[in-house]
Amino acid sequence: MTTQVESTARRGAVLLRLARRVIESELGLGGERADDLEADWLDQPAATFVTLHLDGRLRGCIGSLGARRTLREDVTRNALAAAFEDPRFPSLTAEELASVSLEVSILAPAEPMQCSSEDELLKALRPGVDGLVLECGAHRSTFLPQVWESCREPRRFVAALKRKAGLASDFWSEEIRFWRYTVEKFGED
Repeated sequence: MTTQVESTARRGAVLLRLARRVIESELGLGGERADDLEADWLDQPAATFVTLHLDGRLRGCIGSLGARRTLREDVTRNALAAAFEDPRFPSLTAEELASVSLEVSILAPAEPMQCSSEDELLKALRPGVDGLVLECGAHRSTFLPQVWESCREPRRFVAALKRKAGLASDFWSEEIRFWRYTVEKFGED
């Protein structure tokens, strides 16, 4: 009998293989095709982020906050975007790919947080668990829960998220909105 842990591990292996294969294909490295991965669950709607690390440092991260495409299509598009379209980095090279580790995160639906002050927000956050979306007018940003690993204190986490959105770290407005979400994360070792 297959356990839930084994099933989850297999799902992660398929998602990571899909992400790596599409990047390899885009780089002209041949290898196996990505469209031969058969699993019904890949055809379900999902929102994902694909993150690339090179020598332990961020090398690209792009994703979707809403489930608007199938899991297969979302991972495919986000893997290509993280490798070749993240505006913070040059396009990934074939030489770098051998040293890159991939991570695929499947996002749970975001839930609005009703906070009338920053202190209220900080008390409601679950460090290490919550991903957070900030929106205020044209300013929008998100941090995956994994960002807590480098920014463990809630006040610093929120301040960095505000700066990422182009706002001052001490900015607050009645118009600011937050949503939290969790992720199921799979990474290459």
